Amino acid sequence: MGEELLGYARKAVAPGVRELSAVECRWLACRLTEALADALRVAESRGERILEPPETTEGG
Repeated sequence: MGEELLGYARKAVAPGVRELSAVECRWLACRLTEALADALRVAESRGERILEPPETTEGG
């Protein structure tokens, strides 16, 4: 969904394209917000699973 949404957003802001209506802008902003929230949730989840490297001692 993110790729599809990004493609739509890129087309919407391309030079020479007609301006979006307020309803279309709001729809796009809501969907982009949802996609970003999903991406952040996945990134946080993956980050929590990454183990910290063990402490190293001098000379080791």
